[in-house]
Amino acid sequence: MNTYQNFVSNLFVDEDVSSLHAVIDPSTGEPVANVPLASLALVTTAVKAAQQAHTAWRRLPGIERAQGLQRLADALLAQCDTIGAALALESGKSLADACAEVGYGAEIVRYHAEWARRIEGEIIPSDNAREQLFLHRESIGVVACLIPFNFPIYTLLRKIAPALIAGNTVVVRPSNTTPSSALALARAVQAAQLPDGVVNIMAMDHEVCAAMCQMPGVGMITLTGSVGAGRQIMAYAQTNIAKTSLELGGKTPAIVAADADLDLAAQAIVNSRLTHCGQLCTAVERVLVERSVHDALLHRIKDLMAKRSWGNRRDDAAHMGPQASEKARQNVHAMVQKAVAQGATLELGGFMPDGPGFYYPPTLLSGCQQDMEIIQEEVFGPVLAVMACDDMAHALACANDHQYGLASVLFTHHHPTVRLFANEIEAGELYVNRTPADPYQGFHAGWKRSGLGGDDGKHGMLEFTQTRLVVMPY
Repeated sequence: MNTYQNFVSNLFVDEDVSSLHAVIDPSTGEPVANVPLASLALVTTAVKAAQQAHTAWRRLPGIERAQGLQRLADALLAQCDTIGAALALESGKSLADACAEVGYGAEIVRYHAEWARRIEGEIIPSDNAREQLFLHRESIGVVACLIPFNFPIYTLLRKIAPALIAGNTVVVRPSNTTPSSALALARAVQAAQLPDGVVNIMAMDHEVCAAMCQMPGVGMITLTGSVGAGRQIMAYAQTNIAKTSLELGGKTPAIVAADADLDLAAQAIVNSRLTHCGQLCTAVERVLVERSVHDALLHRIKDLMAKRSWGNRRDDAAHMGPQASEKARQNVHAMVQKAVAQGATLELGGFMPDGPGFYYPPTLLSGCQQDMEIIQEEVFGPVLAVMACDDMAHALACANDHQYGLASVLFTHHHPTVRLFANEIEAGELYVNRTPADPYQGFHAGWKRSGLGGDDGKHGMLEFTQTRLVVMPY
């Protein structure tokens, strides 16, 4: 069983062994690694190191920062097997999927490196003769990056790459459910020979993380997590008026029109819902289908879900893997039971399996209503709720009558319907005849309680900048 070390200013730091935190393999329920929870003193040291590194890092020509990111991408690919093995053990993913996540993360690092020559300011006309207004884009300083458990390598790189290319330095706090892969990734950071203090990665408990977020040296906090966690970060940010970028919960609706290709829709919906045991914020969670094709679609979905195996992905990579923890599994099961008590029909699944590991079977609920918890709240498990709608206007109203607005999906071949939803859906993303995949040249941003700011593309990178206006007479 590996014991990892926290990473500060390009060095792995020995900590008191009494602070060790056990990392659990969700496939078996057994511990597979130990990580030290950083002390407040160590986190304070890391933030100070990041502050000191920021001065020189932001002054480098952008192309030199980009060269550092390219070296990081090279190191990630060179160490892909080691990082992927740590990720697979702590997450229940297959080794192939874990290594693919590292590879995809390397690609987003390269994408952001290409912004080195593209971060632009503006020249704005002045109302005064012989005067010009120059708007500069500048780095913010130290960015606290708070990483979720579901895609811990990709999300980490998705945050630090734009932060670094914009001239910031980072302190990363991985989820305590999946911290070992982040600390394994630190060796790639070391191999990339970034300047000391530019990237710091530490596991820490909630109290120390809260203290870090409120340190005067932290200029921005970026989080991918729950709505509750987002509210807490907003409270922390008040202390120093730190900037926040929050990607929070989702409840993606798949709206299926009567003219849709039902085979395509059913396959795409099931694949989306069962990816990583439903632990994906943009995965389809609720199906809003026109009543005339409800039964036909439900039959197809049920057949596909019934055929999906589940179990340890080290035995068979085709299995659907486990939930992240026993607590997560219990929460999912409680929501299913409540839905049935409220009148939903359990078509498939909905039971707690015997044996080791945190598994929950593919679960299908029909007869759901708009006011049910299973429609209104994020499940984050392999549970699909199906609801019949009278027509597409009804489906649009139900999709929008919601606290979340992260992603949405529409299955139709009727172009006026596509245009209607493109203009009226209350969500940051609309995918037509396909399910979400977060293209990293796009912009992944939520409406309503699904977040503030966003990730990816030009606009995601600009989240990590602030402006300076220079007024210059001549």
